[in-house]
Amino acid sequence: MILVRNIRLPLSCGEQEAGARALKLLHLAPGRVAHCGVAKLSVDARRGAPVLVYTMAVTLKDEGEESAFAGASPYVCISHKPVFRFPKAGTPLEHPPVVCGLGPAGLFAALLLARSGYRPVVLERGPALEDRVRAVEHFEKTGELDPNANLQFGEGGAGTFSDGKLTTRVGDPLCAFVTEALLEHGAPKDIAWRQKPHVGTDLLRGVITSVRQEIERLGGTVRFNTPLTGLRTRNGRLCAAVTPQGEIPCETLILAVGHSARDTFAMLHGLELPMECKPFSVGMRAEHLQTEIEKSLYHAAAGHPVLPHGEYQLSQHVGQRCVYTFCMCPGGRVMAAASEEGGVVTNGMSYHARSGPNANAAVVVSVDGRDFGDDPARAVRFQQELERAAYRAGAPAAPYAAPAETVGSFLEGRGALELGAVQPTYPRGVVPYDLGSLLPAELAGTLRTGLRAFGRKMAAYRAPDAVLTGLETRTSSPVRLLRGEDLECLGMPGLYPCGEGAGYAGGIMTAAVDGVRCVAQLMSGHMPSPGC
Repeated sequence: MILVRNIRLPLSCGEQEAGARALKLLHLAPGRVAHCGVAKLSVDARRGAPVLVYTMAVTLKDEGEESAFAGASPYVCISHKPVFRFPKAGTPLEHPPVVCGLGPAGLFAALLLARSGYRPVVLERGPALEDRVRAVEHFEKTGELDPNANLQFGEGGAGTFSDGKLTTRVGDPLCAFVTEALLEHGAPKDIAWRQKPHVGTDLLRGVITSVRQEIERLGGTVRFNTPLTGLRTRNGRLCAAVTPQGEIPCETLILAVGHSARDTFAMLHGLELPMECKPFSVGMRAEHLQTEIEKSLYHAAAGHPVLPHGEYQLSQHVGQRCVYTFCMCPGGRVMAAASEEGGVVTNGMSYHARSGPNANAAVVVSVDGRDFGDDPARAVRFQQELERAAYRAGAPAAPYAAPAETVGSFLEGRGALELGAVQPTYPRGVVPYDLGSLLPAELAGTLRTGLRAFGRKMAAYRAPDAVLTGLETRTSSPVRLLRGEDLECLGMPGLYPCGEGAGYAGGIMTAAVDGVRCVAQLMSGHMPSPGC
């Protein structure tokens, strides 16, 4: 396949014009072409009027001729579809491998194991997706929280109730493996070529269920409502996973528990497995009108039908810390993401259409081990204390109501919710509160400095009626379970910590890739058990 990059066209042009430009650059007659289509499409609005930037994929009727076009111009290259081979070697396992957690890391780890004949046993502390959705909707309506069925726990993990963003800065070829599997299970076709691909919460649910059903068809077993409560060893190696329903013999376990599995972190800490603090961030959810975001990004072209919904990412270093936006959800809403009783947590979500009136994003400030004496338990307690303080702030209004403040008020420390065009979307309701008082003074001051800097970079952030809802505390895991070059836990051979909860990923794509990588390593040393 020939890739022709950097074809820049005005908004009035489309795929047909981009294809014609690509063939002209290659000096190719249409009769020699088998296919010409979009490989990637982005928008460049840095110089005022936005332009569309295409990468076109061209395949020839005689594929053997394609290599001759390498280097035809600085914007032309040859691309070969990656072929994934995961060789199996080593001694046979006595028992099928166990996968703990059915978020992105665990889901794709289990998928590769199942496709390779290992018949994995998958443990998920929460319910299947249909029951999980009902539990989330019940919580939003009543404030009655199920600690094992919520936005953090259940089939699909925390990423299920998000925007389904697949953007990653990781250039790992395994990203293509994950994308291909998502497409096979019904994800929108444009995730293959969008600059910032996303699935959307509504479509992602069906994709996740379909992947799990393939795992089961291939002989894997998924045990819902089954938390991992302990690990057993023999001669220093893993020999069993402990659950409330009994022990499951295993020599290998993919630990993909997610960033909110605090009881699991405590269990692992009790086993004296090596663990360290990992940097994470805390702050609030910021809501703006989506139309104002697009005016800030696209200027006079805002609202043009060919332009995607406006997205942004902002950052500002303030002393030794960084204030940045995270998990931006165009046309979405703020979610009630608690997983422990008596704590308020916010997150963001959007459907595939991204058609809601508000944009939302986390606005957070970084913290790290230096803030907690390099004690992972203190880092977890810090998150919990912030969440409990946010719950107490909103409790007089309703269970799990959230404290909120408009940006202009937050910058001045007044604790007021002076609503204008932006109406809060947090489902349990919001109450006016001084958000700065819920955070350590230094962090609150750093966030204010960062927000002022954002206002200089993007017009929407100068709107005083933008709404901040707090608190956002689960940006990533506060701990990392140490593993060696063989990806096994340093303190327990046979245990493979992976994904976001173990501290090795930061989003759907990177977590899924890490799960696949750990399974590939497992397979390099262990053949399937004879009974598989």
